[in-house]
Amino acid sequence: MHGKRSRCSFSRLEVILIVCLVLMIALTVVLLVLHFLTKNNNDSNNIAEPAKYLVGVGRADCTGPVAQVPLMGYANPDQVGGGLLSRLYSRAFIVADLKNSRRVVFVSADIGMVSQRVRLEVLKQLRSKYGQLYRQDNVILSGTHTHSGPGGYFQYTLFWITSKGLVRPALSSIVNGIVKSIGIAHESMRRGRLFINRGTVENSQINRSPFSYLANPQSERKRYSSNTDKEMLVLKMVDEDGSDLGLISWFAVHPVSMNNSNHLVNSDNVGYASYLFEQEKNRGMLPGEGSFVAAFASSNLGDVSPNTRGPFCANTGESCDNPQSTCPVGGAAMCMAKGPGKDMFESTRIIGQNIYLKAKELYEKASQEVTGPLSSAHQWVNMSNVSVELNATHTVKTCKPALGHSFAAGTIDGVGAFNFTQGAVEGDPFWDQIRDQLLGEPSNETKACHKPKPILFSTGEMTWPHPWHPDIVDVQIVAIGSLAILAVPGEFTTMSGRRLREAVKSEFDSHGTPKMNIVIAGLCNVYTHYITTYEEYQVQRYEAASTIYGPHTLSAYIQLYRGLAKAIALNATQELPRGPEPPLFNVTSLTLLPLLSAEKAPANKDFGDVLEEVRQEYREREVAEVTFVGANPRNSAENATEHNFLTVERYSNISDSWRTVLNDASWDTRFYWSKGSRGQSNVTIEWHIPAGTEPGLYRFRYFGHYKKRPIPFLKTITVPFEGSSSAFQITAP
Repeated sequence: MHGKRSRCSFSRLEVILIVCLVLMIALTVVLLVLHFLTKNNNDSNNIAEPAKYLVGVGRADCTGPVAQVPLMGYANPDQVGGGLLSRLYSRAFIVADLKNSRRVVFVSADIGMVSQRVRLEVLKQLRSKYGQLYRQDNVILSGTHTHSGPGGYFQYTLFWITSKGLVRPALSSIVNGIVKSIGIAHESMRRGRLFINRGTVENSQINRSPFSYLANPQSERKRYSSNTDKEMLVLKMVDEDGSDLGLISWFAVHPVSMNNSNHLVNSDNVGYASYLFEQEKNRGMLPGEGSFVAAFASSNLGDVSPNTRGPFCANTGESCDNPQSTCPVGGAAMCMAKGPGKDMFESTRIIGQNIYLKAKELYEKASQEVTGPLSSAHQWVNMSNVSVELNATHTVKTCKPALGHSFAAGTIDGVGAFNFTQGAVEGDPFWDQIRDQLLGEPSNETKACHKPKPILFSTGEMTWPHPWHPDIVDVQIVAIGSLAILAVPGEFTTMSGRRLREAVKSEFDSHGTPKMNIVIAGLCNVYTHYITTYEEYQVQRYEAASTIYGPHTLSAYIQLYRGLAKAIALNATQELPRGPEPPLFNVTSLTLLPLLSAEKAPANKDFGDVLEEVRQEYREREVAEVTFVGANPRNSAENATEHNFLTVERYSNISDSWRTVLNDASWDTRFYWSKGSRGQSNVTIEWHIPAGTEPGLYRFRYFGHYKKRPIPFLKTITVPFEGSSSAFQITAP
């Protein structure tokens, strides 16, 4: 009996172990079930359901000449290109329905703004390549608004003055880059899905005209927690297997972290955000390479600055946050805003990283799927003569284009010249007399239409050698299911953007299309400066003085975009009048840029030879630097070549060869060109070695083109060359 009991019973320790084993098995089963349930839920966001659209993304270089061409944005004649900090890219996104019967295109290009000339030439090339597939109604071209890209791509006279004419290599680089990016997106289309997400970006913007904002009704201002739009909207794109394709982020901030003392071509804070996101997703690829495309597009950024420390007097250090943005000593020219960093390079990185990190968070958590039909609505409108019905009894009109005195004052992000100040509601007799003698006096009709703006340049009445400002303007909405993209032709202020979004959403709601997500895409299709509210216009700071169609400009746009929204909601876009087509002027490549002539190397030197060699050894956070016998970088752009000006290479002991680890699209490298005398020039390359750089043996390489004249009095030819530094060691910290 005792033996049987011992075979059937368990000791206390055995019982405890059995219970633990059972509990562990049960816990494992529960965890596995939860894991698969969670996985299925996550997968359902990206994979489980079938694709809703065909999606394509593409990126192409649109940098253009990086030397001697004025940089577009600050209108500072002394700010011309002198090198390269980062390359400029056009990023294209195509969405088509699964039947491929309808499609829309959104392009965000790293340029100051899209000019009418750029848009017309892009549409012409697309028509030549694809017939009627890509048209003015379904293609949006948006500029990021970097103030550090080459100018010279406009057909209206005012912009010639600040760009030294029409610079054909700059125009061609932008047009060809945009068309190429669309072509890459077109060829890469596949079945995919779209998701949107929204979030708040902190510590990245201030309102640079708060006294104008305060002129808006208090009841309206009380509805918002801030005098800037802090919300970011992200559109996430994946293929039908859930693999990442790209994203578009819309956020309102001026890309002016790089100030008007900068001479290096670059894409500023939003470009740095794109760089960080694309490097994250395109692991192991050089900057500008890889299939994932991340666009950080502009929105209603008109009065929004990234220089978060606000305006200070450069000479005294005291605040100049006052209605005229002036300093006791030096006036408005001394009042400048400062970014969060110790210099403009650090400020650019701080703001860019803030934007990138929020976009990354929103991208990873995006779960609201975009579904529904594709639509596009477009009209050309003569904005100098729009009748606006304010109410049942009151009709007003827009004006011929004109700029006010405060336009010349600039902003706290980039000050103007002479004694102009912001907030001027009366003209200056001295400047008015000079204007009258040189350009002609504004008509009484134009003066009355623009009140209280004192007119400095009556550009709508100036037509030599071509009109100074556009009359014919694009208005456009593209709808991707529940997402409506309002393509606006300028810089809407914070409150202007809010009113436009609200009006368009109300129009969709009232015509049976509720719950639309409305986003403003800025600097689209043609540039018309700023759009303030009627109340902000009365204050006449820079943004109001630059609202070129008069005090009722915003009301006109709200009326026009309501009409587009209604047509989309009622599926009646074909009934919209096309409107008057914009002109395409026969503009020659008239430019005041220096002529490209034959160049020389110093005695006993060749192009690409080293003048100042690298040190033998560097540590992380130091700057490696080398200077070469150089040539004008414009030669490379004029020669229509796509190449890097520089590479950083690391030696591999395994393969016994040099491998490129950085190119001139990297934000850690800087390329400086310095013009000397007698046809000579130098190029200096810097590498700001970041923390975490792998120790090893490195070298710089420089690639350029020089002009030579083989036979006197005959045409010069372009000759490629290259140079290499000595090897240098990066040591462990």
